[in-house]
Amino acid sequence: MSPSPAAAANGPQVAAPLWVLLPALVLLPLLLVLPGISHGGGWELVGQFASAALQPSLDPLVLRSVLSGLGVTVGIALLGWAGSVVLGVVLGVASSRVVWQTVTGSTALAGWIRRLLALPRSIHELLWGLLLLQLVGLQPAVAVVAIILPFGALVARVISDLLDALPTRSLEALRSAGAPAGPALLTALGPPLLPQLISYSGYRLECALRSATLLGVFGLGGLGTELKLTLQSLAFRELWTGLWALLITMLLLELLLGRLRQRWAMPGRLGLGQTRVGGSGRELLWAGAGLLPLLGAVAWGLGVDPASLLRWQPLPPMPTGNWGAVAALPWGVLVGNTVVMTLLAAALAVGLAPLLLLLVQPWSGARWALQALWALGRLWPPPLIALLLLFVLQPGIITGALALGLHNLGVLGRLLLETSEHVGAGAEQALLGAGSGPRLALLYGRFSGLARPYLAYGAYRADVILRESVVVGLVGATGLGSQLLEALSAFAFDELLALLLAYALLTLVGEDLSDRLRRRLLAGAPRPGSPGVGTQDRG
Repeated sequence: MSPSPAAAANGPQVAAPLWVLLPALVLLPLLLVLPGISHGGGWELVGQFASAALQPSLDPLVLRSVLSGLGVTVGIALLGWAGSVVLGVVLGVASSRVVWQTVTGSTALAGWIRRLLALPRSIHELLWGLLLLQLVGLQPAVAVVAIILPFGALVARVISDLLDALPTRSLEALRSAGAPAGPALLTALGPPLLPQLISYSGYRLECALRSATLLGVFGLGGLGTELKLTLQSLAFRELWTGLWALLITMLLLELLLGRLRQRWAMPGRLGLGQTRVGGSGRELLWAGAGLLPLLGAVAWGLGVDPASLLRWQPLPPMPTGNWGAVAALPWGVLVGNTVVMTLLAAALAVGLAPLLLLLVQPWSGARWALQALWALGRLWPPPLIALLLLFVLQPGIITGALALGLHNLGVLGRLLLETSEHVGAGAEQALLGAGSGPRLALLYGRFSGLARPYLAYGAYRADVILRESVVVGLVGATGLGSQLLEALSAFAFDELLALLLAYALLTLVGEDLSDRLRRRLLAGAPRPGSPGVGTQDRG
């Protein structure tokens, strides 16, 4: 039976589930290249690293050091998260087209504010941290502000997009009845925005914890510093003590945030297209009131002094700008290596998650082990993955791509599992009943319904990986990141400025391309109710 014209116009529907596996084809050339860049001297160290996972150090001194570092990391993440949410809400409202249209009758200012916010959003928090470190020295406020600036711009973009996507019938009705712009906006758009804000804010806290760990790897304090030192000294048992502590903290945080989302961010109907938060408003007020003294206590305990950011330390003499030497940099090679590394890492992360799920589908125990590995991948910062890979691989694009791909595989694997749970199991059960194997039933039963949303998130994740490419570049992978490290070490302000502008421009172009691809993939496709494919896909 030939397909209908409508089906033909939309593409081959039967092959749609296979789309999620196409990126995994990048494994074929990688498997051909890996033998040429590998060396056998470090496999024994890799074995020691793996076996140490079952024997973490329980020495009281190690435990005390790990807990102290973990406390600093969690404190930095909490302060950075709170500051970024407040900043993001303010800037998100200020960059919302519907807000400016209601207040002034024009959306021109909203567009300009959005363009200005693109710059801090495009620069990775690690770069912010290293720049502030040069200016004000090593102090906890540096790590906190390094998280606030890019995260605040990211939250602002999400908030403005959410506000502009909300129905405006009730807002128009209130304005027609003579209500002032401010109260009308708060009454009409506040209730439907609040559940999504709560859900997204919880997700940003998880991201802040990962970022605080990453900043520690580069010397900005916390558990990340302990992890890097123990890895470099090959103290694998002490290293796993820190990793297990971080994993337990992340899992407890995910459990707590999941419960709070269910209680506070599950919308109920009010009428006129509005929603209300599932939990009581009194609970939210009490939670907010309790959070403020907690943040104050954390800031006091860490010694965070915002005024210290205004006291810049004397900088070394800056060399005279040599823009001719800057222009002579191998820009094509630097940008090309960064793009290739990003595409390889994105293809690995997007394609391996469904492929591994299919491979372990018949065995529930293997699936649990896979989930545990993905959880560790989410927590293990890409620079440390790159350092571990250097035990057996030569530095370069492939090693950097593998480090980024394995880290983001943990993120995408979790997303895929959560999204598949929201897709009805009817088609999968029907295929099983018809005699299909468990793998085919999973592929054509569940994956067919989430192929487009998952690939849309994968397109967004490629944009995130492009920002993260500077992280592995700073530990030896070739690209803009390596050149940035050299410019920072020499404080060559002319080269540093040019590289930052090039990196920001590259990430903004990547962001635009990924948004275009996401819109095309999601056009006419049902979106599963997973939080990872909804408002949180810009995290």
